[in-house]
Amino acid sequence: MNTESPIKRRKSRQIMVGDVPVGGDAPISVQSMTNTETCDVAATVAQIQAIADAGADIVRVSVPSMDAAEAFREIRARVSTPLVADIHFDYKIALKVAEYGVDCLRINPGNIGRDDRVRAVIDSARDKGIPIRIGVNAGSLGKDLQRKYGEPTAEALVESAMRHVDILDKFDYPDFKISVKASEVFMAVEAYRLIAKQVEQPLHLGITEAGGLRGGTVKSSVGLGMLLMDGIGDTIRISLAADPVEEVKVGFEILKSLKLRTNGINFIACPSCSRQNFDVIGTMNTLEQRLEDVRTPMDVAVIGCVVNGPGEAREADVGLTGASPSNLIYVGGEPDHKVSNQDFIDHLEQVIRKRAALLEEQRAQAEKSEQDLIARA
Repeated sequence: MNTESPIKRRKSRQIMVGDVPVGGDAPISVQSMTNTETCDVAATVAQIQAIADAGADIVRVSVPSMDAAEAFREIRARVSTPLVADIHFDYKIALKVAEYGVDCLRINPGNIGRDDRVRAVIDSARDKGIPIRIGVNAGSLGKDLQRKYGEPTAEALVESAMRHVDILDKFDYPDFKISVKASEVFMAVEAYRLIAKQVEQPLHLGITEAGGLRGGTVKSSVGLGMLLMDGIGDTIRISLAADPVEEVKVGFEILKSLKLRTNGINFIACPSCSRQNFDVIGTMNTLEQRLEDVRTPMDVAVIGCVVNGPGEAREADVGLTGASPSNLIYVGGEPDHKVSNQDFIDHLEQVIRKRAALLEEQRAQAEKSEQDLIARA
């Protein structure tokens, strides 16, 4: 199966968020945001860890007050995941979290106030190697832009973002990324397409306030899918009224579907019909839950009958084809052995984990061989 994406990505300047490269030729990073009370250090640390365990590269934390900034200091000391501090208006908070080791500042320079305040934040960011994220939302456009355009538009979003860009350009600070988010898909997509032509910096994609788990997933998949197909986007956040862990899962599923990123198992499963020889839906629900910890990129096919089963199984790392009287398991594209319906999920899980371990070993060996070649060159 071809694993290369046909998408040609937009060239952008690369920045570093902690040890995660964003932009350039780096993989598209996936991030989420905590929804705990930041001053509750234990709860916030636990949620950051859960988000990171789901595969997130970056986590954003809201820091609305000096008390939250002090809590951030403790949080930073207890997690290794790159952290973005979400700050609005108060430049002193930005300076404080920069001192405490933040990896990126989400703060719009035009909202800070006087030039001396902007300069103080930029000087601190420059000194500590901290990038800035300009984040513009349709729901919080300036009053003058609302009067000019009458309502939020893609052009208004871009004009707002470019005002902040101009400030960073004025202070000769190019290490930033930009988001121009809206909850309306067409507006967000058009805004990103417009700004992608005007700047070289990386773009943070998202459909803001997308909705609940199901509706927000669909809306985000449609909007981000359109942009990613255009080659636009360097980091993504799926905004759901749901557990942040679900945002990470959806983000990776979008990237996996476009062959832009791998993270764990890519399941190929039929919707099931009366031809099925086992409970496909129940099997998939169980496997997805049990195998969430597997990070090895691999394809697993679960097909209920022999119509499409053999073809899909031959293209997968592990495949299960429903048949009578026994189901057939494929490994590495070849028929391997038969299994009955009794307790076959436990058995299939073991087969998948064994295959994942082998693939990881092969990957490590290939990486070592490449390093040896480089060392000898």
